[in-house]
Amino acid sequence: MTEMSKIDSKSLLADVTAFIWAEGAMLDAKEYDDWLELWTEDGLYIMPMGEGEDYKNQLNLCYDNDKMRRDRIGRFQRGFSISSAPPAQTVRTLSRFRIEAAEGDVIKVTCAEHVVEDKFGRQRIWAGDAWYTLKVTGDGFKLHEKIVRLLNSDGMLNSFSYLF
Repeated sequence: MTEMSKIDSKSLLADVTAFIWAEGAMLDAKEYDDWLELWTEDGLYIMPMGEGEDYKNQLNLCYDNDKMRRDRIGRFQRGFSISSAPPAQTVRTLSRFRIEAAEGDVIKVTCAEHVVEDKFGRQRIWAGDAWYTLKVTGDGFKLHEKIVRLLNSDGMLNSFSYLF
């Protein structure tokens, strides 16, 4: 690896990390309209249950295309979801960023995520791994795919009034 490619990869990692941190901050602040604008039209938000990577043909907590993301956000914002009344407060930590691939305008990134949820005076902690596929555009990065697999995704899960 040349010195220039080392600098470029460090710069790319810093840019990708800043983007994903900003996305997490939007989710904690419930800035859902801004979050929706981060996506490509054909992007997918997936939270699989259990093992396996054939997400289209397995059970998932979420398998949201653009319409489903917008519908889910609408339910959160209007209180039409029993799980979102009242909405939980969240604080998340994203760490262990690693660029898995960068080819053309597509960047694949993995990281760890911890979300602390506070609702009804109790706190719960969720941890998982996140896989991002980002597309580079003239305006910066866009989310093309986000997959979050909770550590206990094959165990007992509760309803969520927020996104991971």
